[in-house]
Amino acid sequence: QVVLAASIVSKSGKVLVSRQFVDMSRIRIEGLLAAFPKLVGTGKQHTYIETENVRYVYQPMEALYLLLVTNKQSNILEDLTTLRLLSKLVPEYSYSLEEEDICQHAFELIFAFDEVISLGHKENVTIAQVKQYCEMESHEEKLHKLVMQSKINETKDVMKRKASEIDKSKIEKNRGDKGGFGPLQSMGSGKIENSFSDLSISSSGTGFGSGSGFGLSSDVDSFSTKSKGRPTSSATAPPKGLGMKLGKSQRTNQFLESLKAEGEVILEDVQPKLGVSQAAALPPSDPITLTVEEKLNVTLKQDGGISNFDVQGTLSLQILDKEDGHIQVQVQTGENQAILFKTHPNMNKELFANENILGLKDLNRPFPTGQAGGSEGVGLLRWRMQSNDESMVPLTINCWPSSSGNETYVSIEYEASSMFDLRNVVISVPLPALREAPSVRQIDGEWRYDSRNSFLEWSILLIDNSNRSGSMEFVVPQAESSAFFPISVRFTATDTFSDLKVTNIIPLKGGNPPKHSQRTQLITENYQVV
Repeated sequence: QVVLAASIVSKSGKVLVSRQFVDMSRIRIEGLLAAFPKLVGTGKQHTYIETENVRYVYQPMEALYLLLVTNKQSNILEDLTTLRLLSKLVPEYSYSLEEEDICQHAFELIFAFDEVISLGHKENVTIAQVKQYCEMESHEEKLHKLVMQSKINETKDVMKRKASEIDKSKIEKNRGDKGGFGPLQSMGSGKIENSFSDLSISSSGTGFGSGSGFGLSSDVDSFSTKSKGRPTSSATAPPKGLGMKLGKSQRTNQFLESLKAEGEVILEDVQPKLGVSQAAALPPSDPITLTVEEKLNVTLKQDGGISNFDVQGTLSLQILDKEDGHIQVQVQTGENQAILFKTHPNMNKELFANENILGLKDLNRPFPTGQAGGSEGVGLLRWRMQSNDESMVPLTINCWPSSSGNETYVSIEYEASSMFDLRNVVISVPLPALREAPSVRQIDGEWRYDSRNSFLEWSILLIDNSNRSGSMEFVVPQAESSAFFPISVRFTATDTFSDLKVTNIIPLKGGNPPKHSQRTQLITENYQVV
C-alpha cells in the first residue's frame, strides 16, 4: 500500500488541506486534485475511482470530500481502513466541518495525518494515540523557554541600569556646566524654572552683581534655567510661527464638512472614556452561554411573489469553566414542521431524536471550553427551512416608480408580518447618478443619502404592532424604473422561525445544574427585492 496524498477538498473542487507522503511536484498534485471533482459521478454506491495511473478513495463529509490518492497497486481494503481512521480524526480537530474551520485547523490536521501515514504506509495507531502524540509536551522545550525568559529579564534589568547611569551622567554634566562660580549678571527679577514641574525660584529685586561669587546649590542645580526675556509658561499666547498649534484648522474643517456632505463617514478623534473599552471586552458573566442564531436569505420579486426563501440556524455553546464541560443540553423545538434539524457528528443523534437532549456520544468527553470553536462557541445543532409561501416573509417591500414630465416619483411601502418585531430596519434603495440629494416628500422614519455610492437609506428603529406598515415618497430627475432595483434590506429580531429554547442543563457528574443564559437573534444575510 502506498498512499500518495491525503486531502480535504470541497465539492466544487477547492483544495482546503493536502498532505503528500511521497516526492511529488506541486503541479502534479494540483492536477490530480483538480481532476477529481470531474470524475465523481452521482448515484454510485462505491467511493473509489480508478484512472490510468492512480486510484481515488474518498468519503463524503457534509459539503466536503476526504480523499486518499493512492497508486493502483495498493490494497484497497487497507486504504479504506486508513480513510475511516482519518474520517474520525477530522472532527476531533475541526469541530464544524466547514471550509473556514478546516482552513483554521489545517496544521493540526496535517500533523494528525503524519501520525497515521508514514512514507505512504499506514501506521498501527488509534485515535487516542494520535491525539496523545500531537499534544505531547517536551521537557527540553519548556527548559529552553525558561532559559530564554531569564535571559530576557536579565537584559531588561541591564537596560534599566544603563538608562539610569546615562541620566545621572547628564545631570552631572549640567552641574559642571552651570554650577561653577562666576559672574551672574542681569538676574534681577528673573526666574529659575523647573523643567519638570511648575515650581520656580525667583531672586530679589536687587539682583546679583558681577563677581558676587554666588554658586547654585545642589537643590537648584537640578533645574534648567531660561534666559531673560524668553516667555514663561504662563504666557497667554506663543509668538507667531513658533511651536505647534493643536487642533484642526479652518481649511481642514471645511474639507471634512465637504466629505460629510458627500456621504462619507468621518471618525473624529475622541478620547475613550475610562472603562468603556474594558466593558466591551468583558467575557460573558454566566458560566454557560447558548446562542440561537438564524440567518435569513430572501429574494423577492418587484412585481410580487418570492423567488428564494432560506433560513439557516445554529445553536452554539460557550463554556467558560472546564469543570462545567460534562453536561447535556435539553431543548424544546417549535411546531414548525418545515424545519429540518441536523446534529453535529460527535453528538448522540438517537438521544436528540427521542428526548430532545444534546449530548456527546462519549460521555467521558467534556465540551470544549473558553474560545474553542471561535468567539461564538461550539456548534451543537443546525437547521434549515426553505419555503415558497410568501406569508412566511417577515417584511415585504413594494416600489412604484412613475414618471411625470422631467421627474420621477418613487413611492415605497413596507408591510411587516405580525410574527416578529423587527429592529434596526434599513432599506437601501439604489439611485441614478444625481447632482444633489433627492427630494423626500413623505417618510415614516428617517432617511440618509449617500452621494458617493448613490443610494438612499430608509431607517426605522423598531417595527412592532404600532407600525406594521409604512411608506416613503421621494422625487428625482427622470430615470428608468430599473435604476431603483435591487433594493436591499437588513434588520434583526429577537425571535426565530424555529422557536428553539433551551429548557435545562443536565450535569453528568451530579450536583446542581450550572447557571446558563440564552441569546436568540434573527439576522438578515442577503435580503433583496429584484
